[in-house]
Amino acid sequence: MNRFATVPELPESPDITAVTPSLHPYLDRLLVEAHESGASDLHLIVGVPPAFRITGEIILANADALAGPDCHAMTESLLNPVQRRKLEQEWELCISIHHPTAGRIRVTCYKRNGVTELSCRFCGERIPTREELALPARVDDFARRPNGLILVTGPTGAGKTTTLNYMIDLINRERRCKILTIEDPIEFVHHNQRAIVVQQEVLTDVRSFNRALIHALRQDPDVICVGEMRDHEAIATALTAAETGHLVLATLHAPSVGHALERMIGVFEGNAQKQVILQLSNSLQGIIAQELLPSLDRSRRILAYEVLVASNAVRAIIRDNQLHQLTNIMQTSARDGQVLMDNCLHDLYARCLISYDTAVSRARNLERFQRDGDGSR
Repeated sequence: MNRFATVPELPESPDITAVTPSLHPYLDRLLVEAHESGASDLHLIVGVPPAFRITGEIILANADALAGPDCHAMTESLLNPVQRRKLEQEWELCISIHHPTAGRIRVTCYKRNGVTELSCRFCGERIPTREELALPARVDDFARRPNGLILVTGPTGAGKTTTLNYMIDLINRERRCKILTIEDPIEFVHHNQRAIVVQQEVLTDVRSFNRALIHALRQDPDVICVGEMRDHEAIATALTAAETGHLVLATLHAPSVGHALERMIGVFEGNAQKQVILQLSNSLQGIIAQELLPSLDRSRRILAYEVLVASNAVRAIIRDNQLHQLTNIMQTSARDGQVLMDNCLHDLYARCLISYDTAVSRARNLERFQRDGDGSR
């Protein structure tokens, strides 16, 4: 029974996906074509035809090469006056738009030889399931933790944001709580289910990741999602939040779980580094490092990953700053849920999902991969 008195209904909240700029007609057609061809990205570069990234490969459109005025006109059609001024001042800008056919799109504007060019990433309208994403079941366990730090790492284009949003969606469906996200820009829009979701966009709602993260602690969140931890201030604040009872989800540009920890620790010095090592050993719940690889028939991309679960042994290694021992612990502790990238690659190859050449090219330790790649997920 609801313990609260009945309150009058509020009018329906505005849909933040509904605002669509008045696009340049050619850009509009390109976005539709990219969506219909299943492209993940569209690149508009002066001197070459429009380029689509399909199943990880760049495919040039059968069209004329773009000229500088073409790219300028298409960029202008995307931006409001504030965004135009920022692009003029800083020469780079990242925004999100909603296209009626292609859905939500992240657009990165940048300069080359003094001319603006565009890179468009198609975000999709639906959060895929764990099975569709081929994520390990351990990801669900991470998302159900009441507090601590969970990292998703990998190179650009590895699906980190998608994994992060999958976990947010799972929490939203299962837990009565408040989720606060800080993103640059917003790629997936989450509608309230069991949870309340507040999504803030850098330069639209907040001035920076760091300032927003500090202020987030005063907004009574249960879960904080940081689109990217970029410097020592963001890392320190995220660790403090994770230590004080919040569940913190974040991405980090690092190729492996070991490199992720090294990067987080390495940006600090002296006593500050000792403090961060102690905080990490106490608050870390797990790390997922992932890559997207071409499938055997090159018709799609396959997720490869490694998973670090913060067991007692792992916490001790972090506390002693003996990160070089992580690989051995992960190799011998598969029962704890640890997964090495090389074991995952061997599994994908054995299941005929990727080629041997692809597996070998991404192996962290080729000798180990060839010798004992029989580890499992």
